Amino acid sequence: MRNALLNKLKESCISILPIMVIVLLLSVTLVPMSWQMIVQFVFACIILIVGMAFFTLGADNSMLPIGQNIGAFLSRSHKVWLMLLVGFLMGIIITVAEPDLSVLANQVPGINNWVLIFAVALGVGIFMMFGIMRTIFSIPLHFILTFSYILIFVLAIFVPSQFAPLSFDSGSVTTGPISVPFLMAFGLGLAAVRGGKSQSDDSFGLVALGSAGPIIAVMILGLFIDPSTLTSSTTTVTEVPSTFGGLMLSFVYALPEHLEQVAIVILPILVVFFIFQFTVLKLPKQQVFRILIGILCVFVGITLFFTGVSVGFLPVGNMIGSVIAGGQSSWLLVPIACLLGLVIVLAEPAVHILTKQVELLTDGKISSKTILFSMCIGVAVSLGLCALRVLFEISIWYFLIPAYVLAISLSFFVPRIFTGIAFDSGGVATGAMATTFVLPLIMGACQAYGVDSMLHGFGTLAYIAVTPLLTIQILGLIVKIVNNRKLAKEEAIIEKDARVDIVEFD
Repeated sequence: MRNALLNKLKESCISILPIMVIVLLLSVTLVPMSWQMIVQFVFACIILIVGMAFFTLGADNSMLPIGQNIGAFLSRSHKVWLMLLVGFLMGIIITVAEPDLSVLANQVPGINNWVLIFAVALGVGIFMMFGIMRTIFSIPLHFILTFSYILIFVLAIFVPSQFAPLSFDSGSVTTGPISVPFLMAFGLGLAAVRGGKSQSDDSFGLVALGSAGPIIAVMILGLFIDPSTLTSSTTTVTEVPSTFGGLMLSFVYALPEHLEQVAIVILPILVVFFIFQFTVLKLPKQQVFRILIGILCVFVGITLFFTGVSVGFLPVGNMIGSVIAGGQSSWLLVPIACLLGLVIVLAEPAVHILTKQVELLTDGKISSKTILFSMCIGVAVSLGLCALRVLFEISIWYFLIPAYVLAISLSFFVPRIFTGIAFDSGGVATGAMATTFVLPLIMGACQAYGVDSMLHGFGTLAYIAVTPLLTIQILGLIVKIVNNRKLAKEEAIIEKDARVDIVEFD
């Protein structure tokens, strides 16, 4: 346990330190910050390192086995109605309690927070059922995604223009660090019992569908919203305390709120696990104890993580965006956004869960580093485009429509497993760091540059979510081409060796 925790701490340092270095360099060059803000940010980074280490350690021993065992039992039961009911309820419960969704809802003017949250949750619950049906009957993921995004773009014609970016962002924040490992393991459990050649292909995709459903649900909600209520949004940033003691207390004061938020997310999963444990699973006591210790680690880790990003990262992100966009060299916002996008993915806890699951499920044929590198490139491009949206007031559709058309088109040609991984990656890339650091950065730039943040600020998470769909599927296409060439060479060699000279005897 001790060695495992030390390894996780090392991994967390590698993930967080690049962001810390970039921000500190900006603080002494382009974006002068007070010593109080720098101290608060550095302390937040330390908290994030510890929090991510505990979370990843705990998730391996709790959320993953819980999801996999429940998914496997439901699949063995052959009761489709029970699978659908559990999936629907878990989708709603986990989403309502998702802290990232609350952060987003608090930044949306003119709409009651709970109305938006329940619309998103309903979308997740319904599409969880679609995802389960897909796994049971081995329906190719790209068929469901094609239909879903055609419906999304048709709805987009009728909703207010300010509402479309918010709809895509709502779909992006539903897959947080707690729900992702559970949903992935749940899908793995369903597919594993069915077995067959497509088992690994169908293990991915629940996270992707959990992102598509809310977009449709929020767009339908937008048909009933008065556009005049959707005024430009502003990011509220708490003033940084002036004393060292006040800085430390700011984290202490924020801790109870995040303790409550995380407890609300974990409790339903824990209750469902105990119901299944006492009725059907009957896991050994030692394994149950290990799961409970894992849940405790998840609880401590993700609470520390959310506390750190909300207190230390939100004001820094907002300040970087507003200072650079409001300065004489506003064009620097583009390369700085690209640079931050390159490293921000490393700090998302759910990303590490996904990449490790990919490597494990494919027996190392698709390495976690390869997927992580593809996601980093994608998000770097995303944030650069988001900065350009602010500076030139570009419509969200000029990139989003071609990107989704290309992503859906690629899904018909790449191996099925890459499609599932790609669309799941889009969901996990938009976690706590995106909502509390990247989104405030773009919102700050909107305010400083004087553009409507409802049109050009929201949609940032949608851009982050869409580019991994392209980069990872392009990676899958390259792998397919290389494998086909290798297979052709092997067949040519076999054919050559099989040739036998015919010798005639008189």
